[in-house]
Amino acid sequence: MITVNADGKIMVRRCLVTLRPFRIFVLGIGFFTLCFLMTSLGGQFSAKRLGDSPFTIRTEVMGALESRGVLRRMSDMLEMLMKRMDILARLENSSDFHKGDGARFPLDRFQPAAGLMERIQAIAQNVSDIAIKVDQILRNSLLNGKVAEGRRDQCEVPRDPKYPDCAGKVEWMRARWTSDPCYAFFGVDGTECSFLIYLSEVEWFCPPLPWRNRTAAPPSPPPQPRVQAAFRNDLAHLLELIGTGKESLSFMKKRIRHLAQQWLRAARRLEQKLKGRQRDQKQILIHIGFLTEESGDVFSPRVLKGGPLGEMVQWADILAALFLLGHSLRVTVSLKELQSHLGVPPGRGNCPLTSPLPFDLIYTDYHGLQQMKQHMGLSFKKYRCRVRVIDTFGTEPAYNHEEYATLRGYRTNWGYWNLQPTQFMTMFPHTPDNSFMGFVSEELNKTERQFIKSNKVSSMAVVYGKEASIWKGKEKFLAILNKYMEIHGTVYYETQRPPEVPAFVKNHGLLPQHEFQQLLRKAKLFIGFGFPYEGPAPLEAIANGCVFLQARFNPPHSSLNHEFFRGKPTSREVSSQHPYAEDFIGKPHVWTVDYNNSEEFEAAIKTIVRTQVDPYLPYEYTCEGMLERIHAYIQHQDFCTTSSSALPPKAKSPAMQSPPSVLALSPNATHLVWSPSASRDPRAWPPVDSLQVWVSEARHSCTETCRQRGLVCEPTFFRFLNKKDVFFQLSITCDSTEYEMNHLYPAVAENVHECYLQKEPLLFSCAGYNTKYRRLCPCRDYRKGQVALCRDCL
Repeated sequence: MITVNADGKIMVRRCLVTLRPFRIFVLGIGFFTLCFLMTSLGGQFSAKRLGDSPFTIRTEVMGALESRGVLRRMSDMLEMLMKRMDILARLENSSDFHKGDGARFPLDRFQPAAGLMERIQAIAQNVSDIAIKVDQILRNSLLNGKVAEGRRDQCEVPRDPKYPDCAGKVEWMRARWTSDPCYAFFGVDGTECSFLIYLSEVEWFCPPLPWRNRTAAPPSPPPQPRVQAAFRNDLAHLLELIGTGKESLSFMKKRIRHLAQQWLRAARRLEQKLKGRQRDQKQILIHIGFLTEESGDVFSPRVLKGGPLGEMVQWADILAALFLLGHSLRVTVSLKELQSHLGVPPGRGNCPLTSPLPFDLIYTDYHGLQQMKQHMGLSFKKYRCRVRVIDTFGTEPAYNHEEYATLRGYRTNWGYWNLQPTQFMTMFPHTPDNSFMGFVSEELNKTERQFIKSNKVSSMAVVYGKEASIWKGKEKFLAILNKYMEIHGTVYYETQRPPEVPAFVKNHGLLPQHEFQQLLRKAKLFIGFGFPYEGPAPLEAIANGCVFLQARFNPPHSSLNHEFFRGKPTSREVSSQHPYAEDFIGKPHVWTVDYNNSEEFEAAIKTIVRTQVDPYLPYEYTCEGMLERIHAYIQHQDFCTTSSSALPPKAKSPAMQSPPSVLALSPNATHLVWSPSASRDPRAWPPVDSLQVWVSEARHSCTETCRQRGLVCEPTFFRFLNKKDVFFQLSITCDSTEYEMNHLYPAVAENVHECYLQKEPLLFSCAGYNTKYRRLCPCRDYRKGQVALCRDCL
């Protein structure tokens, strides 16, 4: 057993009590010193990383004097600590000698303390050496910083003719750079040079600054081959992409499930038709703006209360078609998700996106378009060619061109976007200036068609209108109809029967979609009272074997005389509740009569009761028809590649001649066609062989002129007509020829022999007429049942 002297125990205990806190203190000082050095030096070097703001260096160099002072103070503190420890050691040595019996211990006891003093002296010397070295580094940094600072403080706005807007943008930044946090996010700090860096490297209004350190970008690797799109055979993943949380989304998902088998069969048929043709897979963002909370989302709460469903029907079908065609989709119904997918920087939306747009195409609506413009900054102008706008009623070129709409009184809350007019996609093919997107109706098989024919109730009518307000004031028509048919309604109500619905009407209340379909399969007549306009229900009724009876409008409804159309970006004159049904389907499936003429109305009902009709659905409203159409648009519509204009450069007078015409007179000399000797661009779409040029009558638009000849107006062909030679080929006398900005041009004022050519390609328009002009109209053929595509367009 080892024994320990009692005095030794006392010495050890005193050393531990005396030295342990001091050691902890010394370690703390050392750790603090190390952290300070890492922070100071690390900050200096990190500020020099590529891409950091150059102003970081200046800010940290300004703290150099303070950093050196801290180091000196630390060194002084250690020296003072060493002196005080020496005094304490002497005092304790003196007191221990006075004890007498422990005189042999003081020397041994303070040997460890002496070693500690040496360590403290060494630490103090090291800190002093570090302070000197850091002082040298900071002096060099400060010297270099002053040189760079002087160069940056001397930034001047460059005068480069290639950047004419630079000075004005710098002036704007001086006054407004604090108006949006996104500028600070990109490094703007209020100095002249920060403005120029931002305007040259983030935006593109100023030339690059020569003193900016920019390492040469490594050579980019060759582009990877695009992933090929493959038709899908399952819609389950699409339902996951759509998400949950809104009644409108639930409605869309139910519709997709209900039509799933028809969609899948249609996809297989189109795949066989295309015969393995190569198709690039597109990255597509679908942003349904009218369903976002920021736009109000008035639709979702009304899905189960008789609200309009047409827009959601169309969006559900667009989603299904894009997904089955094999493209990669992202679906958003919130502004936050939109910002995340686009890469919007923090702030109020005045700055460009933080990275290149990752999507080839964006499908949205007017609400979404407005949200994108508010949050994408200059990137909106850069990427707007990739946008497709789902637009129920259409947008005519006169309303789309901002300057022209403002000058000529066509400006509305929904127009002035300066897009290519065919970027707007409509529910029905009523506006050839826009692309026809459409939707689908349920297609019957042979067995179902036969069952419907054998179970039709010839004396049963269903009224088109889920809202009670539609029935108001229609008692006269209903009384006449009630003489011949049993009337059924599907008017929404919560507690009691709406008073607008007469007692003799059997009201089923708001029905689920499949129950409404069953009702249509029994009924003989589906009757509309003038509203809603151009919905999907009439096509569904006709597809289920109903006759659709609708009112003729005299005069036609338009933005000039009807509140519903006021403010919409179109001058289209709507001659009936459903012009597509009237013009493209017609009798015996569609009857359009004057409801103000009771005799005509009653005679039509008598005839309809006796008339047998089969279920009918135009091909363009089948799943295959919609897949075919969207496939063609994705493959051929490219609004980001600038096409060669048919306009002579800076054409201002008839003396400046345009290139020779590529058109020739038809054999019967009534119109122009593509010349057999003219070259053909194989990439042109639609193919130029489908072009026919006709001259309209006064008061006729090109839309009407082409339709009268069994053709459709094709706005992409206007560039071939916009030449002086075309007037001569059509034997039109031109005493003068001028280029002007007018949506009716090219045209001729025959009474004065004045000819006009179009100065602004965005204003080429199939719509519009004036009694003064006869217009040159580009028409083309179209596939039977598919007006959006010419015969050789697929």
